[in-house]
Amino acid sequence: MSEKIIDFQKERGLVPVIIQDFITQQVLMLGYMNEEAYQKTLSDQKVWFYSRTRQSLWLKGETSGNFLLVREIYLDCDQDALLIKAEQMGKATCHTGAVSCFFDKIQ
Repeated sequence: MSEKIIDFQKERGLVPVIIQDFITQQVLMLGYMNEEAYQKTLSDQKVWFYSRTRQSLWLKGETSGNFLLVREIYLDCDQDALLIKAEQMGKATCHTGAVSCFFDKIQ
């Protein structure tokens, strides 16, 4: 596999990251990473994000205990978005207590 370069420059240093359950393939959430969050994710094998609101890094599960363990990482064709297939450690990914953040069907 050749080394892939993530383009962190297109969106002011951030890339969107879709989190998908490794086993069920259910989409769990969408977050954003800067390069530091990505490097921490690689080294810890737990998903880290960059909070646009707090302007700081955060480890998914640091307060809830519902960590996301990295199983696979994919880069999109434009090299500016990631898909992470993860194993959920806990019962919920969403801060509401739901398994997925995508539970409000609008159509």
